[in-house]
Amino acid sequence: MPRRLYRFHCLGGGDAVFDLRGRWLSSIREVRQHADRVALGLMTGVGSQDWTVWAVDVRDAAGRPVLFRAFTAVRVDGERA
Repeated sequence: MPRRLYRFHCLGGGDAVFDLRGRWLSSIREVRQHADRVALGLMTGVGSQDWTVWAVDVRDAAGRPVLFRAFTAVRVDGERA
């Protein structure tokens, strides 16, 4: 399967963290896994925040939506974050 460029933008509560570099991945499974890592990285890197209103908005290189994943759907060691 060919590798494609995806951007992982984090949105929530009127704030946003935009992914300007993107990541080259080859499957929707990899996209989902990376979206979870992006969400976890933001949640652990920033102080207390209401993460229930946040989501990762994944777009392809043309800006088309690929995946929208709520931070609350992210699993950490089999448990929801």
